[in-house]
Amino acid sequence: MQRIKALFAPRDMTQGAPWKSILMFAVPMLIGNFAQQLYNTVDSAVVGKYVGDNALAAVSSTMPILNLLLALFVGIATGAGIRVSQYFGAKDRENLSKVIGNCLTLTIITSFIIMAIGIPLADPLLRLLGTPPEIFGWTGDYLRIFFWGISGFLFYNVLSGILRGLGDSFSALLFLLFSAALNVVLDLWFVISFGMGVAGVALATIIAQSVSAVLCFLKLRAMKDVFDISPATMKLDKETAMDIIKLGLPSGLTQASFSTAMLLVLRLEFGFGAMFVATTGIVKRVDGFAMLPNFSFGQAMTTFIGQNVGARRYDRLKQGAKEGTALALATVILLTGAILLFGRGIMHIFTDTQEVVDLGMRIMKILALGYIAMAVTQTMSGVMRGAGDTVTPMAISMFVSVFIRVALAYALVELSKTPEKPMGEPIMVYISLLATWVVGALINTYYYRRGNWRSKLPPRDKGNE
Repeated sequence: MQRIKALFAPRDMTQGAPWKSILMFAVPMLIGNFAQQLYNTVDSAVVGKYVGDNALAAVSSTMPILNLLLALFVGIATGAGIRVSQYFGAKDRENLSKVIGNCLTLTIITSFIIMAIGIPLADPLLRLLGTPPEIFGWTGDYLRIFFWGISGFLFYNVLSGILRGLGDSFSALLFLLFSAALNVVLDLWFVISFGMGVAGVALATIIAQSVSAVLCFLKLRAMKDVFDISPATMKLDKETAMDIIKLGLPSGLTQASFSTAMLLVLRLEFGFGAMFVATTGIVKRVDGFAMLPNFSFGQAMTTFIGQNVGARRYDRLKQGAKEGTALALATVILLTGAILLFGRGIMHIFTDTQEVVDLGMRIMKILALGYIAMAVTQTMSGVMRGAGDTVTPMAISMFVSVFIRVALAYALVELSKTPEKPMGEPIMVYISLLATWVVGALINTYYYRRGNWRSKLPPRDKGNE
């Protein structure tokens, strides 16, 4: 009973073998990220099977748009997670309570802002991107419904981020598994029983996310021995709020750069027609699963480094970075191998169109090496962010994602144009992505080894690192 209880408690990552702390944190988070990835994957699979390939393309094409509009919030959540892990490591209850309370208030404000911006801008943005007419209506419906229920999505992400900053990745996992199962049931019910199509999967998603947010909040309310949630701690404090935003803004801008690049490339993809968009939609779903170890270990490194910085255990940083990277590489190699081995079967979950499956497998084989490169990128970025240096990963991501990825994608497609293929070779879009990931890994490794991120460490006992 004591061991089970410990799974749901905050985890101190400043003691014991670094690899064990990182692994114990990352595995529940990996499973949780897997469950979260199921949200949109199930949405795509259900509409692809029961409505058609155009509906699949509509759901898939919403992701870059949603990610761009949510970029500011990603910054708030990241800044909160870093400060929570540092104050928890330092055992600073007052500041920990203040950060968590201000995060809740900022999330409420952000929910209203995104709702007010997203709903009226949905259709104009789709027109600007040149969305194919056959999927325009469905894509607009999905976006508007999602924005109406945006608060559930935002609160789940910030509250689960706080739990992870406290070292408790298991509770967030349990709540997410429950809501993922609920999402599957609601998807099938709304689409098959009520014939709601794309609107049905959007509604199912926001309901399931709202449930997971409520469960996370109840768990945090029960942690009275660690911090306080009260009107006093939720009162917006300018210094605390600006610290969270300042610390997290680079991560928000990083996410915005990714999303901007995806939107620019999405416009390129739209030029190849709805069938190619449907194929890339499936690839992005499979790609999401392949990336899970990278994001999970990246977040684990941020929390591990953050807690040890807070506790002034600088002697553990380099060893933790080494062991965390090795764990991430081993995990992603195994998962990528499994995806390549069972890829066709996975893609048949979404569609029975053989042309889509064949093209999807060609793309996955191109991207396989890139997942290994991204494991290095995410762990190195996680170390720098945990130390408080969020600017360097942001600058690298913006340079690689916007300037290299977009320019290379358009250049390669242009160079591949022939009389037989006047629009160019679609596969070049993904060759450019592979090149971008490899370049990003090399640059992140260089800046990690250069060590400028150490200048962000609090000065006391700095020589111990």
